[in-house]
Amino acid sequence: MNLAKIIEDHPADAQALVSRGRATTYGELRDQVASVRGGLVDLGLEPGERIATLIGNNWYFVVSYLAALGAGLVVVPLNPQSPAKALEREIANTGPAALIVGPTGRKSFDSIDRSTIPSIRHVVGAGFEPSDGIHLDVLLAADPVPVVDREPTDLAVLIFTSGTAGHPKAAMLTHGNLITNLRQVLATAPPEGPPAISASDVAFGVLPCFHIYGLNVVLGLALVTGSSVVLIERFDPVSAIESIQKHRVTTIAGPPTMWASFAGIPGVDPDSLATVRQGVSGAAKLPAEVANVVEAKYGVKLEEGYGLTEASPVVCSPTGTNAPIGSVGVPVPGLEVRLVDRENNDVLVGDAGEILVRGPNVFAGYWEDPESTASVLDTDGWLHTGDVAVVDDDGFLYLVDRVKDLIIVSGFNVFPAEVEEVLLEHPAIEACAVIGVPHPHTGEAVKAYVVPRAGLSIEEDDVIDFCASRLPRYKCPNKVWFVDQVPTALTGKLLRRLLPSEGPST
Repeated sequence: MNLAKIIEDHPADAQALVSRGRATTYGELRDQVASVRGGLVDLGLEPGERIATLIGNNWYFVVSYLAALGAGLVVVPLNPQSPAKALEREIANTGPAALIVGPTGRKSFDSIDRSTIPSIRHVVGAGFEPSDGIHLDVLLAADPVPVVDREPTDLAVLIFTSGTAGHPKAAMLTHGNLITNLRQVLATAPPEGPPAISASDVAFGVLPCFHIYGLNVVLGLALVTGSSVVLIERFDPVSAIESIQKHRVTTIAGPPTMWASFAGIPGVDPDSLATVRQGVSGAAKLPAEVANVVEAKYGVKLEEGYGLTEASPVVCSPTGTNAPIGSVGVPVPGLEVRLVDRENNDVLVGDAGEILVRGPNVFAGYWEDPESTASVLDTDGWLHTGDVAVVDDDGFLYLVDRVKDLIIVSGFNVFPAEVEEVLLEHPAIEACAVIGVPHPHTGEAVKAYVVPRAGLSIEEDDVIDFCASRLPRYKCPNKVWFVDQVPTALTGKLLRRLLPSEGPST
C-alpha cells in the first residue's frame, strides 16, 4: 500500500485541482507526480528518509506531497510563514534530508541559519531557484518511477502538534493511519443517503495543508474520491465567497472562525452559497450562534465534528445522524471511544469525562520522544486526548472543556509552556505566565502575564514583537499584562488557574 496511490484510479480528464487560477486534471497530476517522484529518487533520497515542505496551499504542495509519499519518503509539512527560529527547531527535531520551499515560505527560509540544520542535503525551490539548490522544474523533467510499496505501519507524515503533550511534538502518522481515517469518514454516510463526498463534489481548500485537518480531511478526502479541490492560499471572506460561486463549490470544511467571518459579511446575497450542500466545522468548538446565523443567512446547515492530529484526525462526526447543534456527533466507524474520570473509570451518561480513543487511525507516537508518547498512549492502546466531553442518552457527544491549560487559536493548538519559554529568553523578563482568553474572531487568544526584571524597562509591543520573531503569529500574545508576581505553589510550579482572565491592564 501507499497513500500516494489514492489518485491512481480516477478518470484522466476529471478535474483534480484548481490552484492560482489554473486547473489540473487527474491525468496531468499523475504524470507530474510520477516525474517529481523520479526526480526525488535521482537525488539519492531513499525510503524512510524525511523530506520537509515549506509550501502554501497550492499545486506545488500537492505534487511535492504525493511525489514524496510515492517515493517512500516521510513528509514533514511545515508552516511556510513561521519565523526562522521556529522552523530551525522543527527541522532540527525531525532531521529531514531535503526541503522543498514554495513562494510563501521563501522569506522564512532565507532567514534560517543553515548551520542549525545540517541534515538537509538538498533544497528544492517550488516556483523559484534557490541560490544553493535546484528548481522543482528539474524534478518535473525527470523520468517517472513506480510508487514504492509501503507497509500500513510505515510512516507517511510527521506533523507538528502541541496538543495533548505540551511543547510541539512531531506526531508520527502512518500510511495505514491516514488511509484508515479517510475510509472511516466516507463510511459515516448512511447506505440510503448521499455519500459523505463523491467525485462530483468540489471542495474548498482553505485549511492549511501543514495542518492535519487541511491535509487529510480536505485534500485527502478530495483526492481519494476523485473530486476536485479549489486551493486557497490566503483567506478573505469576501473573495472566498467569490471563489465559491465561481467554481461552484459544494463542500466546505473549516474552523468556526471561518464560518463566523461568513456570518459577519454585511449585505451579502443569501444565494452566495447556493451550490454548497455540505458545511463542516472542526478544529475548535463551534458556537451555536454562529451555526444559527450561517443557516439563517445562507441556508447551509453546519455539521460540527471532532478530532485531533494524533487520530489522523477525525474521531467524531454528525454525518448521517440527526445530531443536534452543539454536538460533535458519534464516533466514526471502527473507532472505540470512552469517557473516563480521573481514576480512568467510565463516567455515567451526562457526566463529563476525558475522551479516550482507540483504533487503527490512532498515531504511532511522537517522533523520538517515548516519554511524551507514553504520557498520551497507554499500554492498552488508548489515546488520552486531554479533551473533556459528555454523552447524552442518544449517544451524541458534546465537547465541554479541555484538560488543563491547552489554548486553541483559530483551530491551532497553543501550549502555554512553549510561549513562556520564549518569553523568558527576553533579558528584561524575570517571570511570566500565559493563559487563553475568549476572543470573538479566533475562539481564544493568548494573554501573557509578565514580571519585569528589576531596573529594566519593557513595553507591551516589545514583548509581542519579541515573540513574533520566534513563534508563529497565532502563538504570540495579543495582550500583555505587567504584574509584580505570578502565582506559584510551594514547589515552584506555576498555578495558571489563579490568573485572572479579566481585569485592569497596564
